[in-house]
Amino acid sequence: MSALPATYLGIITPLIETAREILERGESLSPFAFVGNLTTGETFPVLLSTATEEEKDAAAAMIRRLAELHEADFIFMIMEAWSLPPSKVGQFKEIIEEYGSIGASPYRVDVASFALETRHGLWVTQIPIEPKGASKTQRTFGRPEFQHFTEANGRFVDLLPVKDGEREPPRTLH
Repeated sequence: MSALPATYLGIITPLIETAREILERGESLSPFAFVGNLTTGETFPVLLSTATEEEKDAAAAMIRRLAELHEADFIFMIMEAWSLPPSKVGQFKEIIEEYGSIGASPYRVDVASFALETRHGLWVTQIPIEPKGASKTQRTFGRPEFQHFTEANGRFVDLLPVKDGEREPPRTLH
């Protein structure tokens, strides 16, 4: 399965549109996770604190607890982040060594990052954030094109609880 399932698309499309509206008003995106259960139809928003490594670990633990408590089927994350242009991705280690982070490098690209973790894997997209027209404060991003991943590592993956009949949580990439 590589296409984003329509069930989830119907849930996340309004969230993506809201993120676009926030940027177009001249505001920044706050990092959020939306923890949802398809059976109950409930979705719980979680504002994430990601300023330090400890705060990121605590945010991941909070999402995991909320997902277990509500027997979540999906987690949708929205973040404003930095990435590298395709021509610089191969120089990632050198850029980190020289500048300390992608954000401190002159090559950084501001992106809207979206990740949907489900029991079928993870769909991710990072869309460059660009100025909206001639405005210096309003920004926007293009149409998201999600890519499906089946394996992953990191603090913000495998956050869904194991359900009856499953041997282990899905492996996702973020």
